[in-house]
Amino acid sequence: MKPAITIISLGTIALISSCGTYKTYERTNPEIVDSLYIDIPSEISLCGPTSISKLSWRDIFTDPNLQSLIETALENNTDLKIAKLRIEAAEATLLSSRLAFLPSISIGAEGRLSSYDGAKPTKTYSIGPSASWEIDIFGKNLNQMRGKLSALEYQKAYSQAVTSGLIASVAESYYSLLMLDRQLAISRRTLDNWDENIRTLSILKRAGRSNEAAVLQAKANRMNVEASIVNLERRTDQQTLALCSLLGVTPKEIVRSTISAVKFPEEMSIGLPLELLNNRPDVRQAEMVLAEAYYATNVARSAFYPSVTLGGSAGWTNSGGGAIANPGSWLLSAIGSLVQPIFNKGINHANLKIAKSKQEEALLQFRQSLLDAGMEVNNALISWQKAKKSIEVDSKRIATLVSAVDKTKMLMKHGKANYLEVLTAQQNLLSAELSGAEDLYDEINSIITLYHALGGGR
Repeated sequence: MKPAITIISLGTIALISSCGTYKTYERTNPEIVDSLYIDIPSEISLCGPTSISKLSWRDIFTDPNLQSLIETALENNTDLKIAKLRIEAAEATLLSSRLAFLPSISIGAEGRLSSYDGAKPTKTYSIGPSASWEIDIFGKNLNQMRGKLSALEYQKAYSQAVTSGLIASVAESYYSLLMLDRQLAISRRTLDNWDENIRTLSILKRAGRSNEAAVLQAKANRMNVEASIVNLERRTDQQTLALCSLLGVTPKEIVRSTISAVKFPEEMSIGLPLELLNNRPDVRQAEMVLAEAYYATNVARSAFYPSVTLGGSAGWTNSGGGAIANPGSWLLSAIGSLVQPIFNKGINHANLKIAKSKQEEALLQFRQSLLDAGMEVNNALISWQKAKKSIEVDSKRIATLVSAVDKTKMLMKHGKANYLEVLTAQQNLLSAELSGAEDLYDEINSIITLYHALGGGR
């Protein structure tokens, strides 16, 4: 009686001490969350119905041509297809870990012929099913299943990361093409203006009010613009090819609108910093790695506790004698075992230390991923704010230079300005207009970056 009481007491103590292995992972929000954002522009609020972190990509990128391109990319992209296959593999692994709670069942058959010293062979057989079941008293299988569930969530977050990255890349390439179109239109219009300048200077030269040097300088400037057009056309072709590669299609002409027609929601908010924990796929990935490491530590702890296994078999056998055709007799057996690790050459202790170290490493990576997310959001906000200010300056600068070009042309026709003033004014105007197109693209690109930094929407 006393040994039985001792065994029950030891089992009760082990069960109580192992309760920690049943605890689920709980997120501990780092203290840095509330201070992730700085210098939020007045045009953007933290909360609102049009939070970029909650909007679909269709609500952000409303251009029908761009939406069609994104749909094509989501359908054809190789990386996204691989991500979906990884999700399927993780689901299969999770299903296997769930089935680990059930007993394993098998059926076997055995026949034997035996003869001793030339005697007539004895024929025996046995056939029947057998089963074994490890009772998960100390949570080993439970923690393994929870770890596989975390691995599945990791793969889903990875799929979202690929999706949002792909959408942002397609949008960035598309708007880059619109910027190049705008710069090409500006350069071609400038080329026509230089042709007009050359004609004007040629007329003034014949009238004795200009010279050959002025005409040659104007022609040289025209050639510079022509070379710039060739370079812009090359960049346009390269960007088109890069976009087709993202779409997973053979090279083709990209149907597109103009950069002046681009529109985004007039009122936008970025959402609370805490939402980065749920919306950013890389942050969720880091957290799922942490959760998986947490459950791996629990599995390592459970190795210190006993394992309880029940088994049994049933069937027929004629091993007691009789002919092979004899249906034989029932054979039933049942067994229960309890194995308590005592000394395993330090393997269990080493595994627990390794698991704890990996859990601590995963916690540090989770914290760093959140800091990186906040940095990307802040960089996007700063870029967006600076681009808006640059566009305002560009608009005033271009208007001033347009007026300057018109007036210097008029003064040159009346002999009150020389050709160098006209050439300089037109060159400055071209530079300002090209810079204005780039700043407009920078503003659009900062919104794309902000969309991606906040998790890519839903």
